[in-house]
Amino acid sequence: QVHFVESGGGLVQPGGSLRLSCATSGTILTFYRMGWYRQAPGKQRELVARFTFDYNTVYADAVKGRFTISRDNNKNTVYLQMNSVKPEDTAVYYCVGQMGGTDYWGQGIQVTVSS
Repeated sequence: QVHFVESGGGLVQPGGSLRLSCATSGTILTFYRMGWYRQAPGKQRELVARFTFDYNTVYADAVKGRFTISRDNNKNTVYLQMNSVKPEDTAVYYCVGQMGGTDYWGQGIQVTVSS
């Protein structure tokens, strides 16, 4: 079954902004450690930003100060605000959440940073 649906990806110019959304199929409170990963062509999937068990946040060094993860429990949605994007941010972005000790993944959404 589908747990997460990502949206908001697309083409953006360097220096621009984009907001990704991840909507859960049920209540978001079912899932722990929700967050975002990304995978660029020829590279391994890597952490972008994620909530911890106690709802603090962790960020990859490459996105600190530019990306912000947030959530709206009423809308069962997690967001990734991407500012000052760079060509190296180009990747497929995946939403992730943990339930019962298992990570569940969205289908991924393409983000392309190019002029």
